[in-house]
Amino acid sequence: MASKYSITALGELLIDFTEVGTSQNGQKMFERNPGGAPANVLVAARKLGATTAFIGKVGDDMHGTFLRDTLAGEGVDTTGLILDPNVFTTLAFVALDERGERAFSFARKPGADTCLNARELALGVIDATRVFHVGSLSLTNEPARGATLAALDRAREAGCVLSYDPNYRSSLWASAQVAQLQMRSIVNRMDLMKISDEECELLTGTRHPEKAAETLLEKGVKVAVVTLGGAGAYVRCAQGGAYVEGFPTDIVDTTGAGDSFWGGFLTAFCESGVDAADVTLEQACGFARFGNAVASLCVRGRGAIPSMPTRGEVEALLAQQQ
Repeated sequence: MASKYSITALGELLIDFTEVGTSQNGQKMFERNPGGAPANVLVAARKLGATTAFIGKVGDDMHGTFLRDTLAGEGVDTTGLILDPNVFTTLAFVALDERGERAFSFARKPGADTCLNARELALGVIDATRVFHVGSLSLTNEPARGATLAALDRAREAGCVLSYDPNYRSSLWASAQVAQLQMRSIVNRMDLMKISDEECELLTGTRHPEKAAETLLEKGVKVAVVTLGGAGAYVRCAQGGAYVEGFPTDIVDTTGAGDSFWGGFLTAFCESGVDAADVTLEQACGFARFGNAVASLCVRGRGAIPSMPTRGEVEALLAQQQ
């Protein structure tokens, strides 16, 4: 039986206040953009044609209602999104350097995303899902950590394919050691996993993308991907590994680049209909090429969700690069 949702994600939905120059008084100005890695993945996938749903918590405040309306407007199912009047929507202030690279400052003590508890999970949504995706920011604090683990248990029982993108943010963890412990704690549950080249050592103990991906497979991951920025990605499955080149692009803002890549990758995986354990190297490379195309278009605009490309834009780029 076909799943109602191609991809459901649990985790942070927040405001990215992205730097947009200075005022007449010389003060930095910030633009309000919807964000949060799991939500970014879902919007990317939805714009590519996947059916998606979000599980998480925002505050019952001006930012929370904006985020709910944004997801709904993009076609993401918000049945599992809770607006809580007792906590404030999480905020991330994003400064950009001249290359479009980011530095983060979070208002999250606590933020609503950390306050989701296991009793609030939309179990029916999880049960109706093909791919269930999480990041690591929901592991930083209780009760969200317990909710994440409970959701993963439920997803496994429901027969979902489990997906993980750790998305390390150092300022949200007590220490690198705590981050390493928690972020590694769910690796052995996963079928599909993406890390960036900068996260290789933290997650696997080695900086080398090929060895890092091999280590993830040894821990039980079926398809592992290491993103390499503009250079593309390295993919590995049971048949072996390969590098998949990126697409030339003009970078304006890298916010959401990895999330857009993974939204594309997961969409292509879902459309293939193949089981995670049976993905061939050729298929994995195809998924990654599709993801690379999505990411190369995303970084041309400001903000993550507002910059996610349409299916037509992605297919046009792929056709140009044949």
